[in-house]
Amino acid sequence: MLYRQKFDTFIRIYDGNVGYIVNKSDFSDRVTEDSGAIFLSALSRIPKCIDTITDEISEIFKNVNKDILKRDIIEFYSILENDGFIVSGNTREELDNKDKRFSYSSLIPKTITTEIYPARKSTQDYMEEHFKEKPHLVNLQIELTSRCNERCVHCYIPHEDKINDIEPDLFYEVLEQCRSMGVLSLTLSGGEPMLHRNFCDFLRKAKELDLSVIVLSNLTLLNDEIINEMKYNRLSSVQVSLYSLNPQIHDSITNLKGSFFKTYNNILKLIKNNVPLQISCPTMKQNKNCYSKVLKWANDHKCRARTDYIMMARYDRTSDNLDNRLSLNEVGEIISDIISSDKNYQKALLSDKYDKQYARDHSNDLVCGVCVSSLCMVANGDIFPCSGWQDYVCGNINDESLYDIWNNSSRVKQLREVRKRDFVKCKDCEDQDFCSICMVRNANENPEGDPMKINEHFCKVANLNRRIVMEWKGKFID
Repeated sequence: MLYRQKFDTFIRIYDGNVGYIVNKSDFSDRVTEDSGAIFLSALSRIPKCIDTITDEISEIFKNVNKDILKRDIIEFYSILENDGFIVSGNTREELDNKDKRFSYSSLIPKTITTEIYPARKSTQDYMEEHFKEKPHLVNLQIELTSRCNERCVHCYIPHEDKINDIEPDLFYEVLEQCRSMGVLSLTLSGGEPMLHRNFCDFLRKAKELDLSVIVLSNLTLLNDEIINEMKYNRLSSVQVSLYSLNPQIHDSITNLKGSFFKTYNNILKLIKNNVPLQISCPTMKQNKNCYSKVLKWANDHKCRARTDYIMMARYDRTSDNLDNRLSLNEVGEIISDIISSDKNYQKALLSDKYDKQYARDHSNDLVCGVCVSSLCMVANGDIFPCSGWQDYVCGNINDESLYDIWNNSSRVKQLREVRKRDFVKCKDCEDQDFCSICMVRNANENPEGDPMKINEHFCKVANLNRRIVMEWKGKFID
């Protein structure tokens, strides 16, 4: 019997005893420890027969009978195959026939939450706890170019800074460092990343190094070469913003005439070619009355979609882009609309699991994954906690390695120690369960760039969110 991981599946081993496997086609993942991690590490994209795998693993478990070991390995792999992470068969052709890739014509992806032996917590909880004590760089976002052909009214990058392209040699060197550090996900962004002349070459290199790729693009520059490369790459998703189905409204936000038709038509091309998409529709004054049509259109085309009613100031702390931000009353209308139209959200709000989740003590929780599992790099080699926080330089890849920045940067270490309890204002706040503390949002709206000073606007949004949710839930309580 032959075994191999599926085309859309990625495997990483952390600290030698924690195994992680994720299927990017249906967004499912599993974590396993100790012997499970060793069994997981024996898998690859190249088919291996069970006897070869058993021989490899027996070098580690020298005192275990081979027949017993083989039985345990087969049992473990059967669970992985049943959950859609690997394939088995007697021939390579059989493996290929079983390896069903992402397709819009398939059924809605399954959402299995049960864990495989011997994990004892949900994947998200387990990995957060693990990375809190032992940080690992899992996700790196690289800005291929700061240049952009659009000038979106709400953008957090100052338009005058959109001038640089990354040097190809620097990109390739960083990717090699990513692979040696066990990085899993690579986000390619801009500006508009397709403006870089080496964009397709970059995608090919990422695939060669077995990195899962997310592309952030407005899709206006998509062409047949890029589509073909995306189609056969292991993309996790292409994330694109579609602000309205009304061309005039969309173009008024991008400040690029004709951008709607290019983006819209190229979304359809990617769907036709089974390239996984996520559509974002940030809500602002211009599209507050029509954002829901975008979400419905995406749903009808089996695309993931989301909206976001919280806008961020620019990283140079200028804030005229916030003129487009919704008022509190307008935010309240959006929240109410989301609750009334999203059946899955309604179900979650009414579940016991939801109440238990927010009943526990969150004071020792991480604020977010920056510098714990993620970083961002821009075209000149500067490293930041995240893409919106570009005045907080943690190092430069031209001066020191990614490994050294990750492990030795004083700014990285400082952010790594921040916990929710450090925000004194939030400690006893009744709205904290409806608030997501964001240090970069705080910093970008604070005159001194202080990430620890909670911005009052976000407090008001959290309070509004809590009141609307509790009022809605109250209708179902006797």
